[in-house]
This record gives sequence, C-alpha cells and structure tokens, in this order.
Amino acid sequence: MRNYKSKFFLLVLFSLALSQIEVTAQVADRWQQRVEYDMEIDFDVEKHQFTGVQKIKYYNNSPDTLNKVFYHLYFNAFQPNSMMDVRSRSIRDPDGRVGDRIYYLSREEQGYHNIQSLAADGRACDFTMEGTILEVELPRPLAPGKHVELLMKFDSQVPIQIRRSGRDNKEGIKYSMAQWYPKLCEYDYQGWHANPYIGREFHGVWGDFDVKISINGKYIVPASGVQQSKNEYVSKTDQKRTWHYRAENVHDFVWAADPDYRFIKHQAKDGVELQFFFQPGDETTENWEKLPEIMDDALSFMNKKYGKYPYPVYKFIQGGDGGMEYPMATLITGERSLGSLVGVSIHEWMHSWYQMVLATNEALYPWMDEGFTSYGSTQTMHHIRTLGHFGDYDANKNPFEGVYDGYVGYAMSGIAEPLSTHADHYNTNRAYGISSYTKGQVFLRQLEYVIGTRDFDRTMLRYFNEWKFKHPNVNDFIRIAEKTSGLELDWYKEYWVNTIHNIDYSVLVVKQDEDLNNMFIVMAREEKMPMPVDVEITYSDGSKHQVNVALGMMRGNKGFDFGGGSKVTLAKDWKWTDKAYTLEVYTLGKEVEKVEIDPSGRMADVNKSNNIWIKLDEEEID
Repeated sequence: MRNYKSKFFLLVLFSLALSQIEVTAQVADRWQQRVEYDMEIDFDVEKHQFTGVQKIKYYNNSPDTLNKVFYHLYFNAFQPNSMMDVRSRSIRDPDGRVGDRIYYLSREEQGYHNIQSLAADGRACDFTMEGTILEVELPRPLAPGKHVELLMKFDSQVPIQIRRSGRDNKEGIKYSMAQWYPKLCEYDYQGWHANPYIGREFHGVWGDFDVKISINGKYIVPASGVQQSKNEYVSKTDQKRTWHYRAENVHDFVWAADPDYRFIKHQAKDGVELQFFFQPGDETTENWEKLPEIMDDALSFMNKKYGKYPYPVYKFIQGGDGGMEYPMATLITGERSLGSLVGVSIHEWMHSWYQMVLATNEALYPWMDEGFTSYGSTQTMHHIRTLGHFGDYDANKNPFEGVYDGYVGYAMSGIAEPLSTHADHYNTNRAYGISSYTKGQVFLRQLEYVIGTRDFDRTMLRYFNEWKFKHPNVNDFIRIAEKTSGLELDWYKEYWVNTIHNIDYSVLVVKQDEDLNNMFIVMAREEKMPMPVDVEITYSDGSKHQVNVALGMMRGNKGFDFGGGSKVTLAKDWKWTDKAYTLEVYTLGKEVEKVEIDPSGRMADVNKSNNIWIKLDEEEID
C-alpha cells in the first residue's frame, strides 16, 4: 500500500512537471534578445567620413545556440548597382526621391561601411560583406542564456541625401544620420531577419545605446536619448567637441548635425521634455515656434487614447527627406505650412507607439506600423483641429472620409496585393504605400465598426499596455480584440490581411405591409468578404430604428455604439455562406421613409450607391 502511494505521488509530480513544461513551451517562443551598444565616433566634416569603435554585449535569450550573427550595413545601399539601386531602377513606379540617383553617384557622393576588424570575446571573427548585410561566423557557439562581447572597428562615408539618411538635404541640413552604423540584425521566434536594405522597413533588437560623437565644434548635434555631455545647443569654434548620449530600451539610434540649428525646449504637461531643432528662416521660424504648444496638446490626446509615452524626451529635428521616425526623435523636412508641419510631426511621433514601443516586424507587417500610426495620427490631427489651432473646424466632420476614398480606389484598381505581402516584395510602390498606410488604417477604423467603439478603445489601450517592448504580430493584436470584445475575430484578420477580397452590401427589396406593422428588407452580399451589417431605418416621423445583423462566425454581437437614444435591435445572424438575407422588422404602425446599411460609414464598402433605399412619393413614381 505504501508503495502504491509512493508511485501515485511520483505520478502526480511527473504530471505537474509535464504541465509546467507545456506551459513553458507555450510562451517560450516569445523571448527577447537584448543588446548593449557602446560606440565612439570620430567625425570629419571636410571628408564627410567617420571612424568608429563599437562594443556590443549581445545576450542570447533564445532557446537556440547561435553560430552566426548578422549586421545591417545600410550605407552600402548608396552605391551603384546595389540592391536598392537596382530595385529603384526596375520597379514600375520608383520613389521620386531615389529614381536612378544612386546609379550616378560619384565615389565621393556614395555611402559605405568598411569593417576593419571584428572580434568576439577577444577572438577574431571571420566575416563576409554581402551588400548591406555583414555575415559573421562566431569563433565559439553562443549558447542559450549566454552573452558575447563583440568589438568592431570600422570607417564609413556619408552619402549625399537620397533616402532617409545622408548629407546636404534639400533644405540645407548638413547631416541626417539615420541608419548610419553597423546594426545587429534581429533574431526572434521566426529566426534571423537579415533583410537586404532597399529603402523600406526595419526590425531591431531591444537594448541600450551609449554613443559619443566627436565632431567640429560649430555643429549642433541632437540625437536619440538623453544628453550626458551637457553641451549647450549653440555653435562653438572649429575645435572638436564630443556629444554624449544615452538611450535606454530602444532598438535604434539617430542623430543629426548642423551649425545653424536653433533650439527650443518645451516642458509638456505630462512631464516629457519636448525639443525642437530647425534652421531659422522665412519658411520655418514662425511655424516652428508654434509647434511646441500644439505638440503638447497632441501628446495629451495620444497618451489618453493609445497609452502613455514611456520615454523622458522627444525631439523634432529638421532634416531627412520628408518624415521618418526613430526612438525619441524624428527627422522631418521643415519648410512647410503650419498644417503640414503639424501633420508630419504628429504622424512621426505617433510611430513612437506602434514602432518604437510596440515594434512589430515592419518588414513582415508594415501595415501594423504605418497603418496603426496613420490611424492614430488621423484621430490626433482631428482632435488638434477641434481645439482651434487652425481656425474654425467642424468637429463632426469625418476625418477618415478621404482615407476610405483612397482605399476604395485602390481596391478597384487591379493592382491591390494582400497586406500579408512582405514590405520589400510588393510589385509597385503604390501598392505598398496604400496597403500599408491606407488599408492598414481602415483595418482599425473598420474594426471599431465590427466590435463597437467602447471595446475598440479598450482594445487599443490594452494592446499597448500588454505588448509594449515585445514585437507583437497580427495574431497578438486580434487576440487582444477578441478577449476585450468577447467576439471571434479570426475571420476578419484572414479576409482583410490575407486576401484582397472586397466588401459590398446592398439593399435589394424593402416591403412594408398595409397596416404598417411589419416590414421585410432583403439585403445581398455582392462581393466576397462577409461582414456584420448595421441597418438604420428612418420613419416618416423622423424617428430611427437601429438593427445589428452579426455574422454567425462572430459568436455574438458588438457592444452598441449607434448613440442618439435610438431603438436598437439585435437580429438573427447572417451566415457567411448565404449571399442574401431577409430582415423582418416590426414597425408598429410607422411608415418607413429610408433604409440604410452602415450609416456610420465605417464599413469599407466599395459601392455605397446600393446601400440606401428611399421611399418614392407618388409624384416621383409618375
């Protein structure tokens, strides 16, 4: 008997151990690698070149033993016949900023990284440079739970400004130093992400940066992070001075340099320090001086709607070739109207939520960064306008109207590609841009229609708070929406992300009986993508009746958000296999004047003309 109890006890322990292994296995794929950069840069402004010493501690938190590591060498893209050059010259609709400009760069205008030496834990590494990727053989395997210290010496040349990074941009900013250093590629649950650079998206390792930049003392140098050297942001003498910055828990580092920068500091209401760097002039000063107050108001709104900005500082820096986001900073062209300057500043700062903090793999899911950012910046810009920063504005205006028009035009163009397309592999720049920025934005606005405004707002905050600093993917976001709304939403992801199926619902027949007590509405799904359907019925006395027809595979109805005190009815579900659906409504003696599908306009229906039925009077019939 005692032996039996002993065996039983061991069996219980074994079962518990197995359950623990199972739990561990369920979460083991979401580990995070970590990196600590320590860089010293000596910059020559006469030659547009710099030398660098880079020390890295790379922590292998994965369950895998690594025999190699990879680095991005972005400056190598700015050489004739690079992959970026060939891609730009062969794609149907090249970016006008690039075109064939790389092909015609002289040696002095090109960019490059030369790796002089590389060692791991004091042992020399064998490495191969393949365009914008450095392949490194580790002298000893890097086991799980261990770290390696990498020491690199390199020299680089800054290309003329073509795309994102470079010197002498069109507004006269001397150096826009983005994607400027050898950067470790990310290794995650999907393996290595050593994507050659063709001018598109990014994915990086979380970590800390400690960077010292020695440069001519006339240059003012804003950068990611918090300044440690305490230099004043004023031009000095030609004698070199060192700018020292530290940025913690980020996955990239940017800086800029110009002798003519003017500096403005503004303490935001929530405590974040806002910094602004621009060249004063007739096309900049007046608007840049108005920017701090507006950005303070924007931050208050973004913190409330999307989660609290977690860093101590944010910098708006004139530079680059348009607008581009980085940790704690953005590079933006600055000679703009006030509306344009505010718009680009909000958009690039909004990236701090969806790329700098949440940091999905932009190459695989560019729409989860650009689309989510565009959605947030559209809402924020609408809010800023309602505050009166640009004069009178109709707060009831639909800020997404133009977004939906752009999406519908693209959906019907014949060039659409699924959102699941890798950023580098879209057939056209137009397809990439509208998919990522526009269709990605509609994904969120339409999800609000599917699950209701209250649960949608809760989803956005919960997504940020649960997945910040963890590289979430589309499944992670959808699961947050499902848990928050109580609805099944995988169908929405599969149709909107993995296909290019369109949405089109129509009102076919409306018939009300003679005593005005019953009405039958026959609706049809004209295109392939199924959706829940909101129907608004307007009676002759002006009252309205709202009906929600859920999809059966949603396993429930959304939380209602019609508003206005209207009567709301939950109708029987619409099976996705059925192209037609008959809705029976009890009208209780009221005469029906109009029936409309989706009066809120949040469903991305490609043909709105068949969404409305209006009763014709006798004169119109004659």
